[in-house]
Amino acid sequence: MPSMTKRERVQAALRGEPVDRVPASFWGHDFLREWSAEELCAAMVESVRTYDYDYLKVNPRATYYAEAWGCTFSRPKDALGQPEPVSFAVADAAGLGSIRPIDGASGPFAEQLEALRLIDRGLSHEVPFVQTVFSPLSVLGRLTPDRQQVRRWMSDAPDAVHAALGAVTETLAGYARACLDAGADGIFFATTEWGTYDALTDDLYNTFGRPYDLRVLAAASGAPFNVLHVCRPNNMLAALLDYPAAAVNWAMHAPGNASLADILKKTDKAVMGGVDERHALLSGASDDVRAQVGEALRQTGGRRFMLAPGCSIAPNTPPENLRAAVDAVRNP
Repeated sequence: MPSMTKRERVQAALRGEPVDRVPASFWGHDFLREWSAEELCAAMVESVRTYDYDYLKVNPRATYYAEAWGCTFSRPKDALGQPEPVSFAVADAAGLGSIRPIDGASGPFAEQLEALRLIDRGLSHEVPFVQTVFSPLSVLGRLTPDRQQVRRWMSDAPDAVHAALGAVTETLAGYARACLDAGADGIFFATTEWGTYDALTDDLYNTFGRPYDLRVLAAASGAPFNVLHVCRPNNMLAALLDYPAAAVNWAMHAPGNASLADILKKTDKAVMGGVDERHALLSGASDDVRAQVGEALRQTGGRRFMLAPGCSIAPNTPPENLRAAVDAVRNP
């Protein structure tokens, strides 16, 4: 079929239409270049240009949400080091009362919005991109030194948890709208460590996760490229397939998680994934990566499918494996 632009290719894949080739992209942290809008833009645009990705999932530092409510972190000193916490906003259940709505276009959010504007210009509007937005429960968990405390507070202080979640949700909804205004084609909505049966039951997630998730996603409604990312092994993806998103992304190779084929049968959304970022991509040979891409193409038939990792790739992922993955969908 005729060659498509990257935008045409991604849009067709999201709609389940034929594509000239399956769109592909990989993403991960650049721990040393995540600390300003300019550096983050440079790292993201560089990744697209280096590997000729079809779309971009912006991968900012994961701490910026917690920074917005006053948490502080030390910057890493090497490419493999992650930010280390220095102080937290919430120490106990009483501290939940200090969590108030803030302007989703100020502080660390303003820095991220500027990065999106720079990325949009840097990619010359040619490559669709989405901004990472953590779920309200994910953000709340990052405001305390022990995320298990939040789990206990769900039983011991549920009203305080709901009030804090409401404040975070109001902020993130405003931020999600601002991301679209800054040029993003959608949000990459991530449940992180909470969207798994290792953390919560369905009832608990339906109480403390779902209502707030849906409010943030509603704020981004109408965007063409919203993605639901359900992280971790034993995830809750099947229970969240009714979320309003154009595509879903998860680690299909993680224990307890569904395959691409399984999810395609249960939803009309596009599926994103296919490559195990923790094993084959990081420490396997190029042939191992190509084999996983081949299996993903067999499971999906190349329809409603976008090649991706199951989660962020490690900074030391071999470049030859990334090139092998992209080449495998272009020259299957």
